[in-house]
Amino acid sequence: MTEAVNPYAAPKAVVADVYDDEAGVQPVKLFSAKGRVGRLRYLSYNVGGYLLMAVAAAVLGFIAGAIGFGKAAGVIGVLAVIPYLIFIVLLTIQRSHDMGWTGWTAILAFIPLVGLVWLLNPGTKGGNRFGGPPPPNTTMVKIGALIIPGIAVVGIIAAIALPAYQDYTKRAKAAQVVKP
Repeated sequence: MTEAVNPYAAPKAVVADVYDDEAGVQPVKLFSAKGRVGRLRYLSYNVGGYLLMAVAAAVLGFIAGAIGFGKAAGVIGVLAVIPYLIFIVLLTIQRSHDMGWTGWTAILAFIPLVGLVWLLNPGTKGGNRFGGPPPPNTTMVKIGALIIPGIAVVGIIAAIALPAYQDYTKRAKAAQVVKP
């Protein structure tokens, strides 16, 4: 007698998530609107792109001033901003893809304070309709992302310490003047 197969029984095949291991991640494409990028890498690449743009703008402005285009040096230096803006838009589209959103939602990232969603919202686990998960963060990505908080902490400490030091030096000079 043949045994009847239950159509409602759970499958007996081994099913595994395709993106559990390192082989399932996709590479990050810097100048592409396709793919995904994680939030820490997004922040790190933003910082790196900004620093690179600032150096390029300074060099272009310096060269323009050195060859006699002093009045146009600022405008020529701004030319470095154009590739940076294109880079940021493409990177923001990839970040939108990581959250499972269409690339058109990247327009919302340029609204003040709304753009924080792209930094705070985690991406989807595993693959989504835009591809496999981004690669894990390297040490350089983590260091690059820590530059902004590091600068903020140094700035806060300087904002507190410098006025206190100036007050201290004034009081010290006043105390020296009083004593004969």
